Amino acid sequence: MSEQTIALVTGANKGIGYEIAAGLGALGWRIGVGARDQQRRDAAVEKLRAAGTDAFGVPLDVADDASVAAAAELIAELAGGLDVLVNNAAITGGMPQTPTTVDPATVRAVVETNVIGVIRVTNAMLPLLRGSAAPRIVNMSSSVGSLTLHTTPGIDMGLLPTAYVASKTFLNAVTVQYAKELSDSNILINSGCPGYTATDLNGFQGVRTPHQGAAIAIRLATLPYDGPTGGFFDDGGTVPW
Repeated sequence: MSEQTIALVTGANKGIGYEIAAGLGALGWRIGVGARDQQRRDAAVEKLRAAGTDAFGVPLDVADDASVAAAAELIAELAGGLDVLVNNAAITGGMPQTPTTVDPATVRAVVETNVIGVIRVTNAMLPLLRGSAAPRIVNMSSSVGSLTLHTTPGIDMGLLPTAYVASKTFLNAVTVQYAKELSDSNILINSGCPGYTATDLNGFQGVRTPHQGAAIAIRLATLPYDGPTGGFFDDGGTVPW
């Protein structure tokens, strides 16, 4: 392993993912910019490098086994290892989206990216992460996945995209299970909520900037050795399950 901290951020070509890459890069880390679209990926890498970040592009489709396997090989070749994985790539599946009208194919597609994609990438990167002195995994979730918030009297989260909401609840459950399985290792894994951030994911309707939305991922990626694992956090602290 290099003495320089190496991180991979999926979906890092724009929005919150780009700002996570920029924030971690500002710490002097070397950043793998994971993204499907070559043109956007190359543009993001160029912009990060112009700002002083040691960035490199990682062709990565989280829904494709071969793409993920190739990404792990590329990171091993270019960086020699991996310290931090930020699973940020996600889709909503489009709008409107209610339980009575959503196409099951949409649910499958959203879960494939938002949950199975996280499992696929995490498992492919684990051999590299195990070689790190301080490995961290951050799963970018959302408070809309909190069953407690949805069912607490006085809290009205509204009718939200069914597949997306369910995928974040699913992702939180997966995060907890990873933490249990990896409890005898030095790997810390947590879910992070960026808040209602204005990105193309929600038609730029959010009230927070991507820079603000990236803050929780940066905090969880830089946890100390005795930091939490298997938790769900936002900028205000713990988010209820």
